[in-house]
Amino acid sequence: MRFLHGLYPIIDTAACNQAGVRPVALAEALAAAGVGIAQFRHKGPFTRQVFDEAEAIGRVLRAAGVKYVINDRADVALMLGADGIHLGQEDLPPTKVRAMVGSSAFIGYSTHNRGQLQAGDQEPVDYLAIGPIFATGSKEKPDPVLGVEALAALRPLTDKPLVAIGGITRENAAAVLAAGADAVAVISDLLTPDERRLAARLEEWLRLTGR
Repeated sequence: MRFLHGLYPIIDTAACNQAGVRPVALAEALAAAGVGIAQFRHKGPFTRQVFDEAEAIGRVLRAAGVKYVINDRADVALMLGADGIHLGQEDLPPTKVRAMVGSSAFIGYSTHNRGQLQAGDQEPVDYLAIGPIFATGSKEKPDPVLGVEALAALRPLTDKPLVAIGGITRENAAAVLAAGADAVAVISDLLTPDERRLAARLEEWLRLTGR
């Protein structure tokens, strides 16, 4: 999974709304920047409007060769022909989702501690996520913060690509990558109040994490 390296941007509808950025505008900036992967994340009801938005984002990303991942919803990922699905601990079991999608899509799986990471390593998934590494506001009830030292200690437990998530910014991303993460998942720090500055912000991120 060569595309799973450096920056793993997440287009989170709530974060975009709070920042005053249209999710499709972020997708367009990501496509123009040349990222390898991007995830669409929506934690509310998946209405027709949200589906249409996810579909439009998928068209933008795929036209640029960006791997498109849907968070949580295997059914939506299948309907949209997404490249990947990212599952959390409370979502459908990875074995069930693998049976649904076969080899047509890759699967990511979130973990939050040593036990979950070890269990996740045995699941039929293509990569694992671990976090929160730092305090985060993207979840209503976040799991305990792990920190960079714990990330370094947990990294040897799996040979699967490992994505670090949770409170990662331009100021701390280098330390996270140095601790062994293959990529850093970023939500809020991708965003600026002015959509016209998204390209400059993404260029900062790509310089920091490598293209």
